[in-house]
Amino acid sequence: MALEITQFLLSAQSPDANVRTEAEANLTRFQEQNLPSFLLSLSVELANDEKPIESRRLAGIVLKNSLDAKDAVRKEHLVQKWMEIDISIKSQIKDLLLRTLGSAATEARHTSAQVIAKIASIEIPKKQWPELIASLLTNMTHQDRPPSLKQATLETLGYVCEEISHEDLVQDEVNSVLTAVVQGMNLAEHSPEVRLAATKALYNALDFAQTNFENDMERSYIMKMVCETAISKEVEIRQVAFECLVSIASTYYEKLEPYMQALFELTSNAVKGDEEAVALQAIEFWSSICDEEIELQEYENPESGDSEPPNSHFIEKALSSLVPMLLETLLKQEEDQDQDDSIWNLSMAGGTCLGLVARTVGDAIVPLVMPFIEANISKQDWHCREAATYAFGSILEGPTIDKLTPLVHAGLDFMLKAMKDENNHVRDTTAWTLGRIFELLHCPASGFSVISSENIRQVLSVLMESINDTPNVAEKVCGAIYYLAQGYEDTVPSSSLLTPFLTEIITYLIRTADRTDGGDSKLRSSAYETLNEVIRCSTVAETSRIIEHLLPVIMNKLEQTLQLQIVSTDDREKQGDLQASLCGVLQVIIQKLSSTDETKHIILQEADKIMTLFLRVFACRSSTVHEEAMLAIGALAYACGPNFENYMREFYPYLEMGLQNFEEYQVCSITVGVVGDICRALDDKVLQFCDGIMKHLLNDLGSNELHRSVKPPIFSCFGDIALAIGEHFERYVSYAVTAMQQASQICAQIDVNDEEFMEYGNQLRRSIFEAYSGILQGFKNSKPEVMSPYAPHLLQFIELVFLDRQRDESVTKAAVAVMGDLADALGPNTKLLFRNCAFYIEFLGECLQSDDEQLKETATWTQGMIGRVMVS
Repeated sequence: MALEITQFLLSAQSPDANVRTEAEANLTRFQEQNLPSFLLSLSVELANDEKPIESRRLAGIVLKNSLDAKDAVRKEHLVQKWMEIDISIKSQIKDLLLRTLGSAATEARHTSAQVIAKIASIEIPKKQWPELIASLLTNMTHQDRPPSLKQATLETLGYVCEEISHEDLVQDEVNSVLTAVVQGMNLAEHSPEVRLAATKALYNALDFAQTNFENDMERSYIMKMVCETAISKEVEIRQVAFECLVSIASTYYEKLEPYMQALFELTSNAVKGDEEAVALQAIEFWSSICDEEIELQEYENPESGDSEPPNSHFIEKALSSLVPMLLETLLKQEEDQDQDDSIWNLSMAGGTCLGLVARTVGDAIVPLVMPFIEANISKQDWHCREAATYAFGSILEGPTIDKLTPLVHAGLDFMLKAMKDENNHVRDTTAWTLGRIFELLHCPASGFSVISSENIRQVLSVLMESINDTPNVAEKVCGAIYYLAQGYEDTVPSSSLLTPFLTEIITYLIRTADRTDGGDSKLRSSAYETLNEVIRCSTVAETSRIIEHLLPVIMNKLEQTLQLQIVSTDDREKQGDLQASLCGVLQVIIQKLSSTDETKHIILQEADKIMTLFLRVFACRSSTVHEEAMLAIGALAYACGPNFENYMREFYPYLEMGLQNFEEYQVCSITVGVVGDICRALDDKVLQFCDGIMKHLLNDLGSNELHRSVKPPIFSCFGDIALAIGEHFERYVSYAVTAMQQASQICAQIDVNDEEFMEYGNQLRRSIFEAYSGILQGFKNSKPEVMSPYAPHLLQFIELVFLDRQRDESVTKAAVAVMGDLADALGPNTKLLFRNCAFYIEFLGECLQSDDEQLKETATWTQGMIGRVMVS
């Protein structure tokens, strides 16, 4: 087979499509018929220095892809397949891979390092392959081993550390790995290639070094080696060394005090004189320190000012030297950076870090930055004017309103004039800064705003003129209008200063969305998002007539997209993006006009036409549109109420498609939400569609392919359906509650150290309680006894949640509410249950002590419901 697999691998890269297809089919057949032999053959190919490099390269890639995948379900399947292979074959594969680390071919060594790490990620957590670390370290401790083997070994150690958890190795192994890695960084002993691999390996191994960082001597040795490596001759090695320092800043912040003076000098020299890649990491070091101190301030005890761990105030101590260094970077702009949002250079990194410093130290930054702004804002050189504007915009979050007010009042007029600057960069940054001013210093509801009846006309006149500027400036102007509108969101009705100008603003935004010079659709999306915010934050009483006139305009535009000629996939994508934006605007209009009885009739009159449009949009089959159109239909269902029944026959097939869309799981999640909207709109009229809907929802819950984030909304949806159809939910109750009980078991196994999984667990628990609440309320007036068999399990689950001291507040509210619903719906039947579950007394007592008024209110109601049962 060895000869054959070489030929297959070479043919699979042939320029001839027929040869390629046949070779790929042969490889797939071999893999499916005999996976162990297939993987062994690939390992032999990769290890054999006499084979062509092309076949070895592909052998490595196929081998890696046979062990790992981005998709979690596929990855689990591949891991299972590997675990089933006979141990002797696995040992041969692993030996071949370790041997390949000594290959003469760089590519083969590199691929082998990656594959070894993939196998390690499967086996080491299961306490298999215990000899791996020792055999790798042997390559490092023997002086006679060639540099190429040491480089490949260090690369492997780095990949292994990246793939596994620090809990998977015992401390002796960690010590040995760190020793080998840090020694590999030694300038006197090793080639640049070995030192680069060692520095990269250290970056991946830092998480493992917790015990070592507790030891002063070990920590200082590691820090010394990193700092020495950060001034190596080779740029790439310096860059990775600074990446290590960035990681150390966030992982071991509380251990940095003794090294900060040296680190300031090191980063300062890099920012001022090193290559950009290195200087960027040096700035990132200070951004990481800011992130740590901002977080520590949030946890600080307001009484004593103490935080745990202690805040060392490094930024405050370095402020007088750090701020000038960062301001200097703002003058290092690139000529085309305003045209490309993906550019990340010194000036942008410096401005971002300056913003973080402002958030860290507050008012103290202002006197250090203002002289720079004043000195540069009017200079001939555009670099100076742009840097001064960028500095001003960067420090607006952090200092107090009292400190900023006089500066912003004085600067606003200047900024508005600067929107006519001859330089595009300056206008771009000025528009961004105006957006920041309106976002952070324009809050009429809390009594503070830089906008007044005296200056609103001038502000809008400048923005309306500048929205016609180049696309990059126009996009930032849209952002400024967005925040200007958002400021009026919570104001008392009839008090928005924007209302007299609303028609003009809407006209300009639609004209901007129609521009064809935007290159990509970014400007158009931005204009529509801003239009949505302008509508959303307006007051219906004042603006309903304007929004009513806008409705047919947007409907007309959506209709025009259905007549677009679609020749290429690019055309299809553009059509989809435009339809998504327009469906988004319609959703906001529907929500706005249906929010009051006086204006709801406007939507009801147009509902037939709107729904017809949405159904035609669905026929285009683009998932982005699917999402936006689904959300808009949810809003329309809410507006139409029971009359939405008229559209259900035609809409139902699309609802089914959405519920079955596992691949684009956001579409599935939104569709589940829309089912809830429809239940609330139709009540028991939804019954005729419930068999199909429940079948899909239960299938979704049972699927391993569907992203887990969709599952909590499905449980909440059970509650919506039960509330809508009442006693008719009986036919689904055993299936629904079984799924809920299975999910509650998953909640009991959640790892408290995994933050992401904890968040998912909270969503899951909350949605299970919401489902029980809906089902109990649905049965309350007709067949409450249906839920009696499930009551003990529900109370056990509530107790489990009560015992979890890390539970989320929203979970507590849902748990307390469902206890009340249980007592309310089942009445005296629960008396014995509550008597045997005394935990509820302590739980309610805890909630009644809470500062959260809503929680107190719910707990009081639940206490009353249970009290009524106990005296019955």
